[in-house]
Amino acid sequence: MLLTPQAADTRRTRDADVVVCGGGNAALCAAISARRAGAGVVMLERAPEHMRGGNTRHTRDIRFAHDAPNAAATGAYAEAELYDDLLRVTGGETNEALARLTIAESTNVAEWMAAQGVLWQKPLTGTLHLSRTNGFFLGGGKQMVNTYYDTALRLGVEVHYGAAVRALEVDGERVVSVVYDDAAGVERRLAAGAVVVAAGGFEADTAWLAEYWGDAASRFTIRGTPYNTGTALKAMYEAGARRIGDPRGLHCVAVDARAPRFDGGIVTRIDAIPFGIAVNRRCERFYDEGEDLWPKRYAIWGKLIADQPDQSAFAIFDAKVSGRFIPSVFRPLRADSIEALAVLLGLDATALARTVAEYNAAVPAGTTARLGELDGCATSGLVPPKSNWAQRIDQPPYYGYPLRPGVTFTYLGVEVGADARVVGESGAPFENLFAAGECMAGNILSRGYLAGFGLTIGTVFGRLAGVGSARYARA
Repeated sequence: MLLTPQAADTRRTRDADVVVCGGGNAALCAAISARRAGAGVVMLERAPEHMRGGNTRHTRDIRFAHDAPNAAATGAYAEAELYDDLLRVTGGETNEALARLTIAESTNVAEWMAAQGVLWQKPLTGTLHLSRTNGFFLGGGKQMVNTYYDTALRLGVEVHYGAAVRALEVDGERVVSVVYDDAAGVERRLAAGAVVVAAGGFEADTAWLAEYWGDAASRFTIRGTPYNTGTALKAMYEAGARRIGDPRGLHCVAVDARAPRFDGGIVTRIDAIPFGIAVNRRCERFYDEGEDLWPKRYAIWGKLIADQPDQSAFAIFDAKVSGRFIPSVFRPLRADSIEALAVLLGLDATALARTVAEYNAAVPAGTTARLGELDGCATSGLVPPKSNWAQRIDQPPYYGYPLRPGVTFTYLGVEVGADARVVGESGAPFENLFAAGECMAGNILSRGYLAGFGLTIGTVFGRLAGVGSARYARA
């Protein structure tokens, strides 16, 4: 929205030095950082207070580089290794400068988070294998969100709940005000010295998803908040921000098909896939379940399932591995034979039994998987192969989970520079518009995902945006 202001935007006419649009991790990091830098800060959180925090409410760990063991992680995790891991999951498709910046700035996130009141716990086990690379915060994402809000409010940040951002009013390359609907639906505007947009992606807008995914989008489960409908992202586009990222790009994992449509969170994720096989509705395997360690591959499975008939799949495993991974909030279906399990899952019993028999025949006799490492226990002559952790599914009872694509966030966003300023369609940055979190993560995560790295991007660029917006607003 274009606006020619009738009066100069001076400190006397501002409603806030910095307006932060959003209420999750990236927004909170920005608000806290801007306030500590001396700016007056107003946060606009679309959700009501009891649902505040965006997708951060469902997180539990963050990935960061470190040279030695610390309170949050065991062992060392060098910057070079983290960058290598990022290249592996993105296929090299990343903005190298911004990726390296994120990794370099990640080296102090554990200390910074602790300084805001976050406490650390011992790492979880199961399929995660993250004790060396990631820190787990005590109480999970909701506790971290509450801790950050407590810190922000204590510092004097003003928070408006139920505030849905609709437009950014601009004069040239400068944002002069933010237009939003308040909790009562009344349109309001805040004159701002600088603006940070950290309001997530558009995954909760099924109609927008359908523009790129068609009817399949109606069968996607949205793991996080129903309030991430991309209104602030659209506001940046309408103000002239440059788009970046694949519009079909999704952080999308395998979730239990019995999960609620919205806000099921991390407890509906299915981590059983590396421990057995995954089949589609035709009882066909469709991808290598043991391609790499789960934290580097779990986020590809949602899109793989989205490409299957009816956007559905099924994880099949046996008693040997039951209890070896973090379970879903829903119990798996259980039967004493593969045929009986197929009936419970609504599959063709003969077809599933045939697929399991073909898989078992391709697994060398006596193979015992070493589940915490790339063990090379692989199938022979099977297409697609299973490259690691291949062991026969032959010990009853047998178990199965029905699967759906579970969307965490979208990769379509806005281009930013190293200072978190948003780049306009002309190629020049806005003077005072900054972005952090999911709405700019596509600069770094063009595809694929590393467990805990989205929170890293949000923390790093939230802090950069907070400091940069405060510096501009108070210049």
